[in-house]
Amino acid sequence: MTAPILAIDQGTTSTRAIVFSGDQKIIGVGQQEFKQHFPRSGWVEHDLEDIWGTTLATVRSALAEAKLDAPQIAAIGITNQRETVAVWERATLKPVHRAIVWQDRRTADKCEALRAEGLEPMVTEKTGLLLDPYFSGTKLAWLLDNVDGLRARAEAGEVVFGTIDTFLIARLTGHFATDVTNASRTLLYDIGSGTWDDELCRMLGVPRSMLAEVRDNAADYGTTHPALFGAAIPVYGVAGDQQAAVIGNACFQPGMVKSTYGTGCFALINTGPDRVASQNRLLTTVAYRLGGRTNYALEGAIFVAGAAVQWLRDGLGIIDHAAQSGELAANADPNQDVVLVPAFVGLGAPHWDANARGAIFGITRSTGPAELAKAALESVALQTHDLIRAMHKDWAGSRDTVLRVDGGMVASDWAMQRLADVLGAPVDRPSINETTALGAAWLAGMHAGVWPGQEGFAAGWHRDRRFEPQMPEADRSRLIGLWNDAVSRTLTRVN
Repeated sequence: MTAPILAIDQGTTSTRAIVFSGDQKIIGVGQQEFKQHFPRSGWVEHDLEDIWGTTLATVRSALAEAKLDAPQIAAIGITNQRETVAVWERATLKPVHRAIVWQDRRTADKCEALRAEGLEPMVTEKTGLLLDPYFSGTKLAWLLDNVDGLRARAEAGEVVFGTIDTFLIARLTGHFATDVTNASRTLLYDIGSGTWDDELCRMLGVPRSMLAEVRDNAADYGTTHPALFGAAIPVYGVAGDQQAAVIGNACFQPGMVKSTYGTGCFALINTGPDRVASQNRLLTTVAYRLGGRTNYALEGAIFVAGAAVQWLRDGLGIIDHAAQSGELAANADPNQDVVLVPAFVGLGAPHWDANARGAIFGITRSTGPAELAKAALESVALQTHDLIRAMHKDWAGSRDTVLRVDGGMVASDWAMQRLADVLGAPVDRPSINETTALGAAWLAGMHAGVWPGQEGFAAGWHRDRRFEPQMPEADRSRLIGLWNDAVSRTLTRVN
């Protein structure tokens, strides 16, 4: 038996709700953007009430478009921007500060200080992560140290911490819970023992009472308050957005790789039950935990992917719509070697340089919008190449893999062809691009018993198009060489 599932996809710049039919087709969508706050250079915040308001509005809109009422929905799955930090009052659920977003770099000095104390090896051994402002823990420590009275309130048990999934679960159901994938990105969770870690909490000064119960990705997270949507709906699936995309792309077998192109880019390779320790500054993370059994992944995180196209539109004003970037790039002068290193908020994997900043190399008098658009799209492909190359070095099981892709940027044929060219490997674009929401929906539908298990779901994954590499090897090597030189000039520290 199959039944409709509602997915809430709470992202960095917008919130979406998508209703999937029992045969996993999209039948209703609601989406709203919300304001980004930039209090200082390198700081990024969200108003949690904006996130909550857009969640309610998009769910209601998606249900209306699908012509369904709440009682007809079998379950809800939630996926969310990871690492973004929320703190709210336990009793009232009222936020005590804006959320500090995963892109925020205000804790770079804190991370450097902890690294100077020699703590990074311990952190990596327990969490699979590095000491970088990207992750939640140092952001939470900053709030406890900088919001008047907050630490005392936290120690008294009056306020709690969560990533965005936890905040939404609390508002929707009243439960205080998170899933293992979001917990694994906080710098507070031991991915080997599967528990919050006292040593990590002491390192960052975080009271254990602030931390939510950690559950499997497919589990009972409570039912929504009936007044919200007209009837109570069970919440049965939760996963951080990148892990939800692993699931939505049916990357259940070890060696399968997906890369999501949204604001940033995140490539994950499923390593199965093997927890692979990276020697190339990738992250070891939880891919998913089902029935108490954990699958791990190696992950590479790029902070700027689609954001580079947004910069072309909003910062430079050379395009009106993101879709124009591919058209412009196709008309670029092939004899110009313009390279953009989009380190607008530092560089992620495999460099992890929080203080690096963006740079453009190779500009001439004849450089124009087309060459800049080409450089922006190529920067995404070249950053992905850095990640895949690191995966090849870390794990033999990553060889000869096909990259499954999703996210807004994959609609561009030019960008996907250039990605295949730079990687020298096939790139598969799925027929359903909303794989992050689909992954959350599958978790909920599978737990509810109304959607198929892993094998059945994987059999239903379909490819829209495969992009095969076409660039001559000499051209590919030259482009990668130019990129490596440009990156070396932007780095502020040597790892």
